[in-house]
Amino acid sequence: MKYLAPNPGLFTENRKRFVEKMDKNAIAIFNSNDELPSNGDALHRFVQNSDLFWLTGVDQEDTMLVLFPDNPDPKYREVLVLVRPNELKEKWNGHLLRADEGKAAAGISCIVWLDSIDALLQAWIHLADTIYLNTNENDRKANLVPVRDYRFAEEIKTRYPLHQYKRSARIMKDLRAIKTAAEIEFIQKAIDITDITFRRLLKEIKPGIMEHEIEATIYHSFLSNKSTGPAYGSIIASGDRARVLHYIENNKECKDGELVLMDFGAAYGYYCADLTRTVPVNGKFSKRQKIVYNACLHLHRYAASILKPGISIVDYTEKIGDEASVVFQKIGLLKKSDIKNENPEDRAYRKYLYHGISHHLGIDVHDLGTRTAPVKAGMVFTIEPGIYIEEEQMGVRIENNFWITRNGNKDLMKNIPIEVEEIEALMKQSRK
Repeated sequence: MKYLAPNPGLFTENRKRFVEKMDKNAIAIFNSNDELPSNGDALHRFVQNSDLFWLTGVDQEDTMLVLFPDNPDPKYREVLVLVRPNELKEKWNGHLLRADEGKAAAGISCIVWLDSIDALLQAWIHLADTIYLNTNENDRKANLVPVRDYRFAEEIKTRYPLHQYKRSARIMKDLRAIKTAAEIEFIQKAIDITDITFRRLLKEIKPGIMEHEIEATIYHSFLSNKSTGPAYGSIIASGDRARVLHYIENNKECKDGELVLMDFGAAYGYYCADLTRTVPVNGKFSKRQKIVYNACLHLHRYAASILKPGISIVDYTEKIGDEASVVFQKIGLLKKSDIKNENPEDRAYRKYLYHGISHHLGIDVHDLGTRTAPVKAGMVFTIEPGIYIEEEQMGVRIENNFWITRNGNKDLMKNIPIEVEEIEALMKQSRK
């Protein structure tokens, strides 16, 4: 791994939080992700199961975690299962964790090798009344591949049909939504690397630069600063392409007079940053570009003023829609009659702002958390309003990351340039 190892106390505390939510005399089992095939004999880069990483900090394939807080033998109340180091495998793929390294990473004293877990696991399950199994319950998932969690669940339920089964994901969704101070440190590190990268981009962006050259700078800066890599596929969209929300081609020239929308973020220890900035390719906003940008910035700040404990994302989004309706009239996008005659199910402002304003952020860039229950202190959200104008071939989005506090929120990206004047000044310096 490129990042500095987290304090194992982070994962010890996370496991403690999970165990407190378990039923009496229950066992919970978590698995690592699969190594997924690419083409031929190649594999995609391994990405750890987010729940397993949150509980252990172990970034290695063929890993398991077993939590059985009521096990009569105290030694086996939390067990980290690792693949046994193999000389041949290490010659091809590199170092595998030893027992002492697993203990140090996760803060777990009991290490069991994967090739000897079956017999132990059977004995423990026979002592338990309830088995917690884990699956991906992200509302936006679109994975039809029968990955390890689902295969394992099917196997266990076949072998032990009379046990009671519960979903670990119900607990994880609540726990992972509330970030501890230790987790915020990792998110902030990812944000700081993203900040360094954005400031570097402001020095390099000029008419004629290619979108993929900007993307290359992002990758270089991330890896140079010990990032795990991009938290998600970077969006570098100049001109009218900025209206495509998940634009991924990144293969066009950035031209004089255009804006370039850049949506990117570093990952650090699997924790994600998620930044969007829209800047003028030539270093100077036109009068109209400045009007639209500042309208978007106003919506961004309005959203930040109301995103606090107690509000639901549904109500929060509706309030921002009300504000957008006013703002879009001021900048000539909507008329009063458009608002008066709008369809409540497809409001007029949606012509120019057609996506959500915020999502949970953490180990996953679209992290676990409710979208209907009230916002709680400890959650981390993006705030990312946008204005997309087809007739002007322009798209503007501004995004920062916020940690919800007891009475409001904290902008974790407050140091990243956001004002028109800041951006223009930094881009002007690079042209001297």
